[in-house]
Amino acid sequence: MIDLDFVRRQFPAFATPSLREHSFFENAGGSYMCQHVIDRFNRYFEQRKVQPYYAFEASKIAGTEIDLAPTRFARYLNVDANEVLFGPSTSQNTYVLARACLERLVQGDAIIVSAQEHEANSGVWRKLADYGIDIRIWSIDPSDGRLQLSDFLSLLDNKVRLVVVTHCSNLVGEINPVRQIADATHDAGALLLVDGVSYCPHGFPDIDALGADIYLFSTYKTYGPHQGVMVIRNVARHLFAPQSHFFNHENSMKWMVPAGPDHAQMAAANGVIDYFDALDKHHGGRDDSERPRRVAALFKSAETPHIKTLLEYIETRDDVHLIGPSDPTLRTATISFVMPDMAARSISQKLAEKGIMAGAGHYYAFRLFSKMGLDPEAGALRISFVHYTSASDITKLIGALEEIL
Repeated sequence: MIDLDFVRRQFPAFATPSLREHSFFENAGGSYMCQHVIDRFNRYFEQRKVQPYYAFEASKIAGTEIDLAPTRFARYLNVDANEVLFGPSTSQNTYVLARACLERLVQGDAIIVSAQEHEANSGVWRKLADYGIDIRIWSIDPSDGRLQLSDFLSLLDNKVRLVVVTHCSNLVGEINPVRQIADATHDAGALLLVDGVSYCPHGFPDIDALGADIYLFSTYKTYGPHQGVMVIRNVARHLFAPQSHFFNHENSMKWMVPAGPDHAQMAAANGVIDYFDALDKHHGGRDDSERPRRVAALFKSAETPHIKTLLEYIETRDDVHLIGPSDPTLRTATISFVMPDMAARSISQKLAEKGIMAGAGHYYAFRLFSKMGLDPEAGALRISFVHYTSASDITKLIGALEEIL
């Protein structure tokens, strides 16, 4: 069982007067930042805010701290350090990847894009149709927004070069069967790009076991600074033309980051791993090799009971339309719903008045809303939580919903 008191002590937000009396349910838009990251930021700006990699001491230390981030993240993701890159955001990283991919494609090549995607991982690929690329859309079930594997398999053939799918939609919340998708993709001779932004706050995946060739996520949703992480496996590099200065084409940290990484953000990202390590050690973890899986298991053990409780409550409401599966074992702690007779923004406003922070909108899943026959402008109420959410937060939320709905 996770030690919630220990966890919350690592996040200054829980001691901040303007936040500590509120329950935070908009983690899918960005998590609280842990103290380890804040400490790394402060130290870098106070002691190391110089151009890195020169001979003087502050510069050498700065460079060492920057270089450490890919290695430490790689250990948690089970990939090689030279496969991990940091860019400004996942939205910008996907834009760069799409442009890089275009340089290596020819007219008639095909890309499959799921209809569940955040617009940042949809529009950039759809735009390639303007250049003669065959963009095939993996449709969703309009009743609940879910993807069916059989629909995907019907789109695969030897013209497909890339498959683009989310690990977990920021609206639907279902964990997609990435390993099965990867196997089918590779059997067809294509590569798989997975958007893990909505999945990674709930535990970093073993990317090697997952089978993804490109995996993307954002550290500002995993308790860290505003950065986007790109994992580009070495076997996938051939599909992307370098986007850096020509003399950085062989630099593993820069070849797909046009302006180069943000030094301070990258150094501070080490604080995410500091936190994960400290969390595991506090809960009795000793050997490093299994630490990433133990941390992911801790997150799951903390979140699963709350997912179950909230879904059970929603099932009692005939006036609530749940988006995504009702089975708690199939989804992450991102639960969205709509009500025919009450606007999501109105519910969000009333929750805010009761000390509950929750989002309302389309969450950049505009196309997905439309495919489900829902009004993107009306949006949905999204309840998203992580391992630091308490049982009392869930009780408070359900009590407030009972009064409002």
